[in-house]
Amino acid sequence: MSSTPENLKFAATHEWASLESDGLITVGISDHAQNALGDIVYLELPETGRQLKAGEAAGVVESVKAASDYHAPVSGAVVAVNE
Repeated sequence: MSSTPENLKFAATHEWASLESDGLITVGISDHAQNALGDIVYLELPETGRQLKAGEAAGVVESVKAASDYHAPVSGAVVAVNE
């Protein structure tokens, strides 16, 4: 059983958002979604500077099982992505 940090706010589509101490918001996908996808083989990330609206498709996550869009859990500008 996994433990979920209390600071994460989840969207119905399995994305989460976490407000950091510097005012930025970190986003990701839930453990449940990661486990359902299996081994991830490709991740399409949004470009830095892109403006996203909550619920808008932000990119694609592809695994050995499936490929699916992931959505912005909040509105805002992308200031950095995980390389």
